[in-house]
Amino acid sequence: VHYCVANMPGAVPRTSTEALTAATLPYVLRLADLGLDALREDATLAAGASTIHGKLVSRPVAEAQGLPYTPLEQAL
Repeated sequence: VHYCVANMPGAVPRTSTEALTAATLPYVLRLADLGLDALREDATLAAGASTIHGKLVSRPVAEAQGLPYTPLEQAL
């Protein structure tokens, strides 16, 4: 039997919230402690950035939207 439901986390909201919090809290704390410097120090955070100071720092997003791309290092 195969079962596909787009919103399975909604069936177990407390558990899914706890899992999401456990996965994301370390990143939130790092950003809170270091601000934008966290992007310079953590490649994972940097890879998740789309815009900084109004500039698109995600090449795929910029290309998809036909907008100018700015390397993250320049935007910081």
